[in-house]
Amino acid sequence: MAFLPDEARALPPPSLFNRASVWLGFVGWMTAMLHNTFNHRPVLRAGIHRQVLFTTVGWFAGYYLMKRTEYFYAKVDREMLEYVRHHPEDFKIAG
Repeated sequence: MAFLPDEARALPPPSLFNRASVWLGFVGWMTAMLHNTFNHRPVLRAGIHRQVLFTTVGWFAGYYLMKRTEYFYAKVDREMLEYVRHHPEDFKIAG
């Protein structure tokens, strides 16, 4: 992958049905619908192949964006826990 470092491979993959995939798949499908509308074609019946293509591209773009997001949050969590481990005096347990 071009946008993720090799250490991101250690993370579990996100679900195929995540909110980013669903949302961007829907946006891709609506883009195909708008393209048909602007070109005065039947909205649902024209360019079925384009609808499938745009939906698929949106779905996989959402998948990889979710993968990048999960890597980013895992990296932030790792750095935060590392800081807590090296500075225990700042994080005393109240009790």
